[in-house]
Amino acid sequence: MTEARETSRRVRVLLCDDHAVVRAGLLALLDNAPGIEVAGEAGTGEEALALSAKLRPDVVLMDLQLGDGIDGVETTRRLTAGGGGGPYVLVLTTYDTDADITRAIEAGATGYLLKAERPEELFAAVHAAAQGRTTLSAPVASRVMANLRSPRPTLTDRERDILTQLAQGLGNREIARALFISEATVKTHLGRIYDKLGVDTRAGAVAVAKEQRLLP
Repeated sequence: MTEARETSRRVRVLLCDDHAVVRAGLLALLDNAPGIEVAGEAGTGEEALALSAKLRPDVVLMDLQLGDGIDGVETTRRLTAGGGGGPYVLVLTTYDTDADITRAIEAGATGYLLKAERPEELFAAVHAAAQGRTTLSAPVASRVMANLRSPRPTLTDRERDILTQLAQGLGNREIARALFISEATVKTHLGRIYDKLGVDTRAGAVAVAKEQRLLP
């Protein structure tokens, strides 16, 4: 009887993606999904926060990159900051770097799916999220398990120095001058920092460093 009641209850979903075409595709897909109802759609993080407060969805389907304004990670953090009573957040994105996964999960995301998933997997993940259960795409789960088995190496003092300069917005030449080293040495250290933090951009390195409190 309990299972029948859960099955008959429709999960109300709020879509958040900055691409109108993607939202339209998700809307068409989810509108035909069993037990799922699209309550609304947002193109920015700010809009998602406002609509969530108004519509009270069960699940927010969240992209990570939202153009101008706050990104999906910060939106997720604000949506889940109040603890119980708020919506569950299910990330749906094309990004599967260690940095993106770590930031989203630490911000409070219940699940993390890649947009390459089959529709059936998405539907199941939405229902799981509505019950507070975690769902991860297979590649994401593999990354999480690999990181648990093999923690990232710690940064050297020199790498921390460079990361600190990076967080201040300095370029390679400016960092080299500030630390009295060559630009080639800066590039070498940056490559090692990226590898250790599981990122491939300067912004990603700074974001992960802040999340893991690696910066002073």
